[in-house]
Amino acid sequence: MIKAEQVKNDPAIRTYIQKADDCLGALGYTEHSFAHVGRVAAEAKRILLLLGKEPRQAELAEIAGYLHDIGNIVNREEHAQSGAIMAFRLLDKMGMDAAESAEVICAIGNHDEGTAEPVSDIAAALILADKSDVRRSRVRNSSMDAFDIHDRVNWSVRKSELALEPAAGIITLHLDIDTEICSVMEYFEIFIGRMALCRRAAQRLDLCFHIVINGQKIL
Repeated sequence: MIKAEQVKNDPAIRTYIQKADDCLGALGYTEHSFAHVGRVAAEAKRILLLLGKEPRQAELAEIAGYLHDIGNIVNREEHAQSGAIMAFRLLDKMGMDAAESAEVICAIGNHDEGTAEPVSDIAAALILADKSDVRRSRVRNSSMDAFDIHDRVNWSVRKSELALEPAAGIITLHLDIDTEICSVMEYFEIFIGRMALCRRAAQRLDLCFHIVINGQKIL
């Protein structure tokens, strides 16, 4: 049985994650390196455990979260699909069971909002974990004068938390944002597709998805 720690410590996988982030950095995208994939991996695992899913299923979500962005080394376009193919090769080489590998690569191939669908519980947890990672430390630019809208949105976030209430069937993204840096309208301008995907992912897990910004329920 291939464990999450084996995947996280594999030298080749770590190289692909770093190089993929280097490519995105050259294109001006926000951080997608170990901080991002580590956070997504932990959050995807946490979601499924809190919902009472099997520990191994939660660990497979953790693995999918850690590997989900490696396809960016090929190209930003369709990186979910190229990442799924890369993950298949890497996990197969490590000796992962085919049924478990299939769960991981299916989730990776369905995480990007352009083509994603929450086709499994693991895919749904990955979507929610990935799309809720909005934070100031993801911004690479050192000068606010050079910010694009994605930078402004992330830089404006003073605090973010994905809160799950299993008994109530609710999952809520709580954001504390500086509206002098980014308006609520700007947030929705670039995140509307992601939030719609999060709603579908929550429904897959029998949850209602909400967004609360500065104490106000937006969705």
